[in-house]
Amino acid sequence: MRADRVFAYGAAAGLLGDLLLGDPRQGHPVAVFGRAAAAVERVLWRDHRGWGALHTAVCAGSAVALGALVTRAARTSPAASVALTGAATWAVVGGTSLAREARGIGRALEAGDVEAARARLPHLCGRDPQALDADGIARAVVESVAENTSDAVVGALVWGAVGGVPGLVGFRAVNTLDAMVGHKSAKYRRYGWASARLDDVMGWPGARLTALLAAAAGSDRRGALRAWRADAARHPSPNAGPVEAAFAGALGVRLGGTLSYGGRIEHRPVLGGDAGRAVALHDIERAVRLSRQVGWLALGVCVAGRLLTGRRAS
Repeated sequence: MRADRVFAYGAAAGLLGDLLLGDPRQGHPVAVFGRAAAAVERVLWRDHRGWGALHTAVCAGSAVALGALVTRAARTSPAASVALTGAATWAVVGGTSLAREARGIGRALEAGDVEAARARLPHLCGRDPQALDADGIARAVVESVAENTSDAVVGALVWGAVGGVPGLVGFRAVNTLDAMVGHKSAKYRRYGWASARLDDVMGWPGARLTALLAAAAGSDRRGALRAWRADAARHPSPNAGPVEAAFAGALGVRLGGTLSYGGRIEHRPVLGGDAGRAVALHDIERAVRLSRQVGWLALGVCVAGRLLTGRRAS
C-alpha cells in the first residue's frame, strides 16, 4: 500500500479514536516521553543554550528515530502500517481532552463555582487562576482552546502528512519540550531557548492552517480574516497570534489583554477588538465546536495534500 494511503487511513482512524476514546488516564505515551525528557534534563541541565540544544536534540531526535524504526518494521504489512499510523495519531492528538477540560470549566462557571473552575484551569493553560474572575477564566479557556487546536491537533496532522509516524511523534515531542522548558523563567531562559525556537518553526504551518480553517468554519469569515490580518503580528507568539486572532474574529469576541503567568504580568494586545465583544460563558462551547470543525477540516486538507503529492510522485 502506498504511503499516502497509509497516512489517509491511519490518520482518520487515529482522529476517530481520539473522538471516541480520548486520552488514557494512565500510561499516556506523551506522559512517558515527558518523564524521559525530565530525566535527560536532570543530567544535562546547565544555564547555557548549548546544553539546552543538546537536550532538545537528544529527546526529539530519539522520538523521531523510534518512529522511523517502528515504521520500517511495519512496512511489509499494510495493515500493520495503517494500525501504527492510527495509534500514533491517536497518541499525539488531544482534541477530546481539550474539549473535555474546556467544557468542565464551563460547567463549573455555569454552576457559579468559580473556585472549581480555577482549580481546573491549570489542566488547560498556565495562567494564574487566582488572578482571574469568571469572565477572565472564560476568556482564558477560549484562548487556550484556540491555541491548542493548532498545537494538539492541526500541527500534528500537518507533520504526519509530511513525515508519517516520525513526523507525528517528532512534532509532539518538540511541542512537549517547549511546554516543559520553553518558557521564559529564570531557569529556562537559556536552556529552553532551542526547544522554544524549534517549536516556533514546527508550529508555523499548522498555525496558519488552523487560522485559515477557523476563518472558513467560523460564523464570521470576514471578521476572522480581518482580525488575523490586523492583530496577529502584535501577539508575542508568532504562532499563537494568527490562531487566536482568527478564532476571535470567527467567534466575534475580544481575546488578549492583561494576563498573569507565574506571578508575571503581561500586557498583550487585544485581538478582534475592532468588532468583538467581551467573551461570555456560552463562547466556551462555541470555541469547542469550532475547534472540532477545524480538526476534521485539517484532516481532510492533510489527507488530500498527501494523496496529491503521492500521485505526482508515482
